[in-house]
Amino acid sequence: MKTKLSPKFWLALTIFSLVGQVAWVIENMYLNVFIYDMFHASADDISTMVAASAIAATLTTIFIGALSDKIGKRKLFMCGGYVLWGISILGFGLIRTDILEPIVPATMSVATVGVSLVIILDCLMTFFGSSANDAAFNAWLTDSTDDTNRGSAEGINAMMPLVAILVVFGGFMFIPKEGNPAYWPTVFTIIGTAVLAIGVIGFFIIEDPELTPSETSYMRNIVHGFLPSTIKQNVSLYIYLACFIVFNISIQIFMPYLILYYEKSLAMADYVLIMAPAIVVASVVTAFWGKVYDKKGFNFSSAMSLLWLALGYIFLFFFKNTALVFVGSLLMMSGYLSGMAVFGAKIRDLTPVGKSGMFQGVRIFSQVLVPGVIGPKIGSWILRNADMITNADGTTSFIPNENIFLGALVAEVVAIVIILACKKPLNKKAENV
Repeated sequence: MKTKLSPKFWLALTIFSLVGQVAWVIENMYLNVFIYDMFHASADDISTMVAASAIAATLTTIFIGALSDKIGKRKLFMCGGYVLWGISILGFGLIRTDILEPIVPATMSVATVGVSLVIILDCLMTFFGSSANDAAFNAWLTDSTDDTNRGSAEGINAMMPLVAILVVFGGFMFIPKEGNPAYWPTVFTIIGTAVLAIGVIGFFIIEDPELTPSETSYMRNIVHGFLPSTIKQNVSLYIYLACFIVFNISIQIFMPYLILYYEKSLAMADYVLIMAPAIVVASVVTAFWGKVYDKKGFNFSSAMSLLWLALGYIFLFFFKNTALVFVGSLLMMSGYLSGMAVFGAKIRDLTPVGKSGMFQGVRIFSQVLVPGVIGPKIGSWILRNADMITNADGTTSFIPNENIFLGALVAEVVAIVIILACKKPLNKKAENV
């Protein structure tokens, strides 16, 4: 029988997941555009920023996840983390050429200093965000659900990245960008204030699950998920995590450059209006797909997700026509988010009870660190010979091309091969779970 979850749980899940993902959209997609527009960042600069953030996210999740298990609390880290997260986002509004030019020595490049400051603040923002979202929120979600309702909850959680993209794109499309020096400060002020406010609201609506503080040492909790003995006891979990790594590498090959591809390569000035319907449909599909996982299991739900993703890559690689780009984007987004939902639900199902905080570090290692370092580097390598344009100030910028989707498809094929190769041991282990 399916365990019923309270309305307060669904409210907390929805607003914390949505606002958290809005903040991650700013970090994962808009910061790339920000340093490209403001400081003419290169593909290597963007790749470095993504990798540094991935490392910060992983270390933070490992240490804070273990700490939340040690003291048996999630709410404090979630709410306090969101408050600090919001404050750090507000800080990006101060990293602008008009502020830096008077204070940066003539011997130094304003662009170089600007990119460096953005990367440093991005890592700080990631520390607060990963403490609140990757470590505490995800552990809270695992603790608050069980194997009868986890797919449904994960479906809502997994659709939020797309809803967040829609919120950010739709919300800021009405603010003039070209020739508007107030654009970026406005973006960071609105998002930072929203994240901060949700942290405050959370103190009143979050229900802490009943947890027994871990009796093992804090250092033991930190390394628990990486110990050979832990891997041996949870082989099936780690096989799924390995597949999840390659799946996310595929996503990270193109994702840091996606907006730039639409905006610069396809010259889609109205890409928000074109992408909004695709995002809405993909979000609905993702929410529904979590329920499919609860009924049909991982094999069927993951196979369909990977098929949609592959078809999306193929459309985006071969076609430039607006209608076909829409179809490709819809398939890609549906495959990406539904895949995240089914992998996320399966990994939560296999996470040992009472140790979800300790295992968030392992999850983020698979979802963020390895993909965040390898994926963008592959994307940067693919774009090494990309066309260049000359900006008004004499600097140059690269133009992303469709080859990033071909690289992503190759990586996805590797993930499919791993899943098929491990199908028998996975099914065998699943029977014993």
